[in-house]
Amino acid sequence: MSNMILLGTRKGTVIFDRIDSNWQPRPIMHAGIPVCYATRDPRDGTLWASLDHGHWGPKLSRSHDDGVTWEDVMSVKYPKDARYIVKYMPSPDFNPESPTAQPEYANATVYKIWNIAFGNAHQPGRLYAGTIPGGLFVSDDGGNTWELNRPLWNHHSRGGDLFAGDATTENRWYGTPASIDYGVFEPGIHSIIVDPRDSNHLLVAVSSAGVIETRDGGLTWHGRNRGMLNDYMPNPEAEWGHDPHFVTSCPGQPDYLWQQNHCGVFYSDDGAESWKKVSLPDVGVHFGFPIAADASDGLTAWVVPARADSERMTIDGGLFVARTTDGGRSWQTFRKGLPQDSAYDIVLRHGLDVAGDCLCFGSTTGNLYLSEDRGETWQCLGNNFPPIYSVRLG
Repeated sequence: MSNMILLGTRKGTVIFDRIDSNWQPRPIMHAGIPVCYATRDPRDGTLWASLDHGHWGPKLSRSHDDGVTWEDVMSVKYPKDARYIVKYMPSPDFNPESPTAQPEYANATVYKIWNIAFGNAHQPGRLYAGTIPGGLFVSDDGGNTWELNRPLWNHHSRGGDLFAGDATTENRWYGTPASIDYGVFEPGIHSIIVDPRDSNHLLVAVSSAGVIETRDGGLTWHGRNRGMLNDYMPNPEAEWGHDPHFVTSCPGQPDYLWQQNHCGVFYSDDGAESWKKVSLPDVGVHFGFPIAADASDGLTAWVVPARADSERMTIDGGLFVARTTDGGRSWQTFRKGLPQDSAYDIVLRHGLDVAGDCLCFGSTTGNLYLSEDRGETWQCLGNNFPPIYSVRLG
């Protein structure tokens, strides 16, 4: 049973505590600072928050006393001479299959620390951070220092080793609108999955490039996008250029993975060797951002659907959650306790979480909803929070 809910919001970190059968929010922490991700380390209980400070830039903050006090830690920073190939917002005639004759380069700087993940139990100091513009950082001392994973940064799918000189391959990593607030259109790592059976086995998801895997602790990386479809590319089955919104796995059956993708819901039962589209548009399951997988049953997952692209709102004004228990072959929809008239909530990619029978999600309109029966009925925990970027059950 979860006894804590952590929210990363537009104006700070909000923590809920379970007190008897009720949930009570604490006074907001990091007040006034956007917190794009807040989470708890399951190994030692340390709380982490990724701050998107308008003046000081991205920072990491942690708490060793359940959120009573917080301290800033060494921020993630790109090494000198780290470069990448600049991308721009797609135009109506955008063709990612057409090579760029003369790449434009930019010096790498951290625009956002988008995701934080943790090593396995035998790696007490191991943490991972995914950033915009597409860097994976690793710490082995509990977040005191960080190092860029260069094999992924230098991958052939994004131009090769730009520390050594100009690009030797075509860059297939495209941008994410999540970076537009920073005046750029760059890729970002938003999902990091550590295999509980093998700490050298990781998958990351990049918007917009796809899913990438390492089995040797980050020394080599390989695309894992077979079966994914990108409707707006000239070749929908291209190896690169996909836009997973969030990717997660079943902890008890790690070869079962789920992703909510710009172009549908996708499922893998072979460790991301291949993906199958399991959208069901007739019941509204197709476009959205977050997805949550059951801890022990790889066939079960939940989504909060939305209308696509420019509309970015609920379907027909009603908010609902969909659940599958058969690997996406069928979906049930649940609406009890959720608004069904004039609701315009959007749930972002980190805004839904599950722990046991408990699910929780928050929206960009500051609404927070909780279910304690696997998503079948819902209660509202509050309507006036700042826009909610992330929800994690602790």
